[in-house]
Amino acid sequence: MGFEVLLKGNNMLRLLGGLGVALYISLISVAISIFLGIILGALMTLKNPVINAFSRVYLEIVRIMPQMVLLFIVYFGATKVLGINLSAEVSSVIVFTFWGTAEMSDLVRGALSGIDTIQYESSAALGMNTVQTYFHVIIPQIIRRLIPLSINLITRMIKTTSLVMMIGIVEVLKVGQQIIEANRKSSPNAAFGVFATIFLLYFLACYPISLLSKYLEKKWEN
Repeated sequence: MGFEVLLKGNNMLRLLGGLGVALYISLISVAISIFLGIILGALMTLKNPVINAFSRVYLEIVRIMPQMVLLFIVYFGATKVLGINLSAEVSSVIVFTFWGTAEMSDLVRGALSGIDTIQYESSAALGMNTVQTYFHVIIPQIIRRLIPLSINLITRMIKTTSLVMMIGIVEVLKVGQQIIEANRKSSPNAAFGVFATIFLLYFLACYPISLLSKYLEKKWEN
């Protein structure tokens, strides 16, 4: 079945190290994306024509342009055209942050837009100022709506980091290919065992996050 190649040398440790690279890139990108996305999402609710035009163009670029193309543009384009020396890891973080910020800002905008105006008016009627209204009324509701959606974004970003192998980063999929090539003659079925193991590793990384998302959704529905 090809699983025996994982017992040779340090192949399994190499796969785990490759998964660590993917998780490292995705988690850094997620952290930055959440921070920038909250700011941009809040700005989008101000209905400023300049901000609205910028955000519309930004979101359309992210939705239309494949992440692989963005990786090539940033890594090869910035290096060759602009003369900026970016490592593959930095390029990956930039691209995934660019994508994640757009996704997060849209989630924040939707969450803020879903708050009824009467809640602001009721808070003012109770004597709350703007800061108190946001801290005690608005933000708790937004957090409840955003956390499950943000967790889903994290799992999507973890899975999408497999694209970084295209610009030379040795993550789990790249390591798997290297193991398969090195054992092509001695283990013809290595591809099945290696890719099945990679599938399992991604599953083990993402499934607990998905369970957390479902748990929070059920908990906050009650």
